[in-house]
Amino acid sequence: MFLKSECYRLGTISKLFSYKGEVSIFLDVDDPEEYNFLESVFVEYDNKLIPFFLERIQIRKNGTAIVKFEDIDSEKQAQTILKCGLYLPLESLPELENNEFYFHEIEGFKVIDQIHGEIGYVNQVLDLSNNPLIEINSNGIEILIPKQDQFIIKIDREQKVLSVNCPEGLLDMYFGEEE
Repeated sequence: MFLKSECYRLGTISKLFSYKGEVSIFLDVDDPEEYNFLESVFVEYDNKLIPFFLERIQIRKNGTAIVKFEDIDSEKQAQTILKCGLYLPLESLPELENNEFYFHEIEGFKVIDQIHGEIGYVNQVLDLSNNPLIEINSNGIEILIPKQDQFIIKIDREQKVLSVNCPEGLLDMYFGEEE
């Protein structure tokens, strides 16, 4: 059995699609087309990840998909998994190179700015409508920096360090002019 910490969130079962047990799922991923040949997922049900096998999946252009799960053959059965989260094992993610990273991957990484030095640790990456922000805890101060390629210098996965070059004046807003 997989633990939630060993998986990443794929999306959510958002609504019923047909009386034959089909559901519409929201895919919370960059490229939904990559999941066109999905065979199984974990459904979070009662705080447990339960494997579900797909009979078919049809990816739509709006970031949703129509899914028919095996053994879910009625509207009543589909209703039991409505609004449940969908997960896949982290090991199924393709390995990224250079300065690319998955949002969950850098949580806990030490953040070092080119000018200010060590500024804190990554809490999370906030995915705000095509403008992700890296949330950093710096001794109780919450710092937000844009997750944009020009600000990310290097990711050291082994040492768990994210090297950045923050926009001029950004850290001064959090620390004051003395830095």
